[in-house]
This record gives sequence, structure tokens and C-alpha cells, in this order.
Amino acid sequence: MIKIVLCDDQYVVVEGLRKILGTDPEIEVIGSASDGAELIKLLPSIKPDLILIDLKMPVMNGILATRAIRKEFPEVHVLVLSTYDDDEWVFDALRAGAEGYLLKDTPPAQLITAIKGTVEGKAYIDPKITGKVIERANTSNQTEEVSEVYNLTEREKEILGLIAQGLSNADIAEQLFLSEGTIRNYTKSLFQKLGVTARTQAAVVALKNGLVKLNDI
Repeated sequence: MIKIVLCDDQYVVVEGLRKILGTDPEIEVIGSASDGAELIKLLPSIKPDLILIDLKMPVMNGILATRAIRKEFPEVHVLVLSTYDDDEWVFDALRAGAEGYLLKDTPPAQLITAIKGTVEGKAYIDPKITGKVIERANTSNQTEEVSEVYNLTEREKEILGLIAQGLSNADIAEQLFLSEGTIRNYTKSLFQKLGVTARTQAAVVALKNGLVKLNDI
């Protein structure tokens, strides 16, 4: 059972999401909050697997809340569900540690798939904004080689490229003929070297440094 907390300041949205997610027997909504500050206070007592969070909210917005969650509760997955497709919002959310970014017009079946995939370690970015993310990363491409900047081994670069393509640890292990535990260790080392806490953050670094080609995504 995947335990979820909803964070959105619109009551109608929260109740709508409850009904949608309630149709899947593997998902349980265990709580909700109307802003980031309320969410942070709620988390220690309920310990969800994933938070489905909006960005523009009063008191504490979703970006600030995501940053706090990644610092205080790193085991909790964060998936953004927003109406904003502006690249600044998207990049700020990913830099803060969000593991995926969906728009609110996402079909229910795709939303449920993204929730389950995020918990499994995959990264989801709405197809409508993927192009913006890639274009923004490509135009800010750094000239230094990623291996020199972050002291990555060839194997780590290979795994980072596969992470940027949205593969989970299990998928990468199967492709490289390694154990999933070995990939977890590589991923942990990668995150430490890159200074990130989530797979989408690592993917952004890979894109910015030209490690992943546009036609690979």
C-alpha cells in the first residue's frame, strides 16, 4: 500500500484527488495539508511514502516545502502536481528535490502510474513540459566535462545517463547486468558527488553537462 499526503490550498482539488486515488486499491490517502508549513508539521506523525504537492500556496509554497522535506524527511518521495508549466517553476521544483513534475490536467491513469513509478525510483516529467526542460538545460550547457567537475568514474557517468533517461535502479541493473544493490550504491555515490538528493536533480545535472543527448530522452 502506497501512503500519500496531498498538499494543495484548493479544497476541490484535494477532494477530487482523493476520489481519483481512491479507485486504486494499492494507494491510500492518509492526510492532507493546505500549505507547506502545515505539511511540515504533519509529516512526523503520519510518515507517508509520497507527497503530491502543488506549488503556489500561501504561508509556504511548494518549492520551499519540497526543499524542507528533502532535508528533514529524505525518505519521503515528492511529486509535484501543478497548473504551472513555466520553466522557472519546473526548474526550481526539480532543484529543490522534487522527483517528478505533472500538470493538473494529467489523466487519472497517468497520475496513478506516475505515483507508483516515483515510489519505485523512476522520474516523471509531464510530456508537455519535457521539451522546455531539455531546451533550458541545453542552452545552459556547461563547457567543462561532467567527469572533471564532479570526479565521476566512467561507470558513474554511464549510470547517470541512464538515470536521466528515467530508468529505475532495477531497470539499470538489468541493462548493465549488475545487481540492484550495486546500482543503489553507485546511485548513492553519484548523489553525494553531485550534491543532489533526487533522481530528477541528477538528471538536470546530466542534461546541463551534455552527458545525455536530446534524442536520448
